[in-house]
Amino acid sequence: MHPLAIRPFRTTITTVLVAAAAALGACSSPEQNGTAEPINPAFNRSGTPANGAVFTSTNAVSGNAILAFSRATDGTLSAAGSYATGGEGTGGGLGSQGSVTLSADGQLLLAVNAGSGELSAFSVNGTSLTLLNTIASGGSTPISVTADHGLVYVLNAGGAGNIAGFRVDRNTGLSPIAGSTRPLSSDAPAPAQVSFSTDGNTLVVTEKGTNRVVSYAVDRDGLASEPHVIASSGQTPFGFAFGLRNILVVSEAFGGAAGASAASSYRADGRGTAALDLVSGTVLNSENASCWTAITPDGKYAYLANTGSSTVSAYAVSAQGALTLLDADGVSAQTGAGTSPADEAISQNGQFLYVRNGGANTVSAFRIASNGSLTPIATVTGFPQGYQGLAAR
Repeated sequence: MHPLAIRPFRTTITTVLVAAAAALGACSSPEQNGTAEPINPAFNRSGTPANGAVFTSTNAVSGNAILAFSRATDGTLSAAGSYATGGEGTGGGLGSQGSVTLSADGQLLLAVNAGSGELSAFSVNGTSLTLLNTIASGGSTPISVTADHGLVYVLNAGGAGNIAGFRVDRNTGLSPIAGSTRPLSSDAPAPAQVSFSTDGNTLVVTEKGTNRVVSYAVDRDGLASEPHVIASSGQTPFGFAFGLRNILVVSEAFGGAAGASAASSYRADGRGTAALDLVSGTVLNSENASCWTAITPDGKYAYLANTGSSTVSAYAVSAQGALTLLDADGVSAQTGAGTSPADEAISQNGQFLYVRNGGANTVSAFRIASNGSLTPIATVTGFPQGYQGLAAR
């Protein structure tokens, strides 16, 4: 049987990762603008429905690689190949969300190489990847990356920390945008994630160490503004996801304190400013270390991976962005004792949720019902120690 089989139903290399682990607490898993019209990723070139794919990175010190999986129509996964990034990983937890990211059309995959301070870009054809280039990240220890309409921004956690911008050519890959580097709210704030808003006009960064949410307006030249800083509604803001109408849902880990985790929501202004307006503040789920966040394509449901309690909490998201916990006890799904769920990804058809379990070196799959409830499908086993990131199409 292949080591990445299906069954039913480093110590870190930089001081910033040590600091991030301290701020994160229980969120750490035990493993230490093109012009071509995009193709709908839910269909192949003939216009018939196509199966999807899921990707993660080995994060190996000896050479990072992307592991690809084919998604069947029932949501189950099967191994489909390994693709070297040309860079190096750290072999341990990055304390971040978004270390592996797909473009909205599913045709570009981006991955950080935190060990070598580089960013890799791949073109995507089904589950087959072609490395376009690997380039310096514009800082040290890149941990999260985001893409929108030919623009890419990476979050560097090393040193003082920063964000840096790149342009994408679908044939040659990434090239740096001169003058795009911007600071975070303070030096070494233990950042967790960077992402574009739904409309691409705003960049957001969460900072675990400062309990702040930082935003940047993005102009027509792809340059981010100076940082706009607000206090997070709750402590230890970590992973987040944007839904429709620039609604932002953020996990709040509260340093891993038992029963204290929550989610909050904001709306990005998106009209040339970096403003974020709070919608729902600190909606408790009573679980431990809510760290990673995913939201359905229709924006109706958000899912938080609770690393400390090995569960998933589901929230309904109103059209205005208000959050309501779906299950009173905060448990919408369980991944198994000691699995320490982390990165999450939802298929682009909105039918399946995938969860990376860092404590068990597995990926769990769940079917998403129309009411937001989750049903377990299958688990992929045998991932390498220290693997990071999750992206789905």
